[in-house]
Amino acid sequence: MNRKSFLVGLLAASCFVATSTLMTSPGNAQADPKVAKAMAILKAETAKLGAPKVEGTDQTADKTTPGLYFGSTKVNNDFTIVDKVKAEAGGTATLFVESGDDYVRVSTNVPGSVQGRALGTILDPKGKAIVNINKGEAFYGEVDILGKLYVTGYDPFKDASGKVIGIWYVGYEK
Repeated sequence: MNRKSFLVGLLAASCFVATSTLMTSPGNAQADPKVAKAMAILKAETAKLGAPKVEGTDQTADKTTPGLYFGSTKVNNDFTIVDKVKAEAGGTATLFVESGDDYVRVSTNVPGSVQGRALGTILDPKGKAIVNINKGEAFYGEVDILGKLYVTGYDPFKDASGKVIGIWYVGYEK
C-alpha cells in the first residue's frame, strides 16, 4: 500500500470513528440539544436555591416521602421549578427523592392522575435509567414512562455527605 492510500484510509477511519461517537443514539441522547438545554435549566434553577438535602417527611400523593429541599426551599408538591423548565424548554421535568429502595416523583409535570401530574409515582425499578442511577451516574436515552416513550436525561444529585438522595429528570415525548 502506498503512503497516499494509507493516509486516505486513516483519514476515512478517523472520520467514521468520530461520526459514530458523536451520533445521537438511544444510549447517547445527551447529544440531543433539547435534553441538554432542559437539564441545564433544571440544575440551574435548583442551584439558585442551594444545596440539596432531605429533612423530615412529607405526603406526596398517597406516599409518605422524605422532604426534599434545595437550600431552605422544600420542593415536595411545589411545581414552580419543573413548570419553569417546561415554559423555557418544553418537555417534562421531575425532581425525584430517594425513599427506601425507590425514587419517588415529588415535583413533576409528567402527566398523571394527581392534579394532572404523575406525582407520587416511582422511577421504574426495572427500567434502563435505574442501573446508572444506582451507580451514581447519569443516564441519557429512550425510556418508557408510564406507557409512553420519551427521550430523557436522568442525573443523580447528592447531599453534603456525597450520598445520592434524588434525581434530576427531563424528557420529551417521542
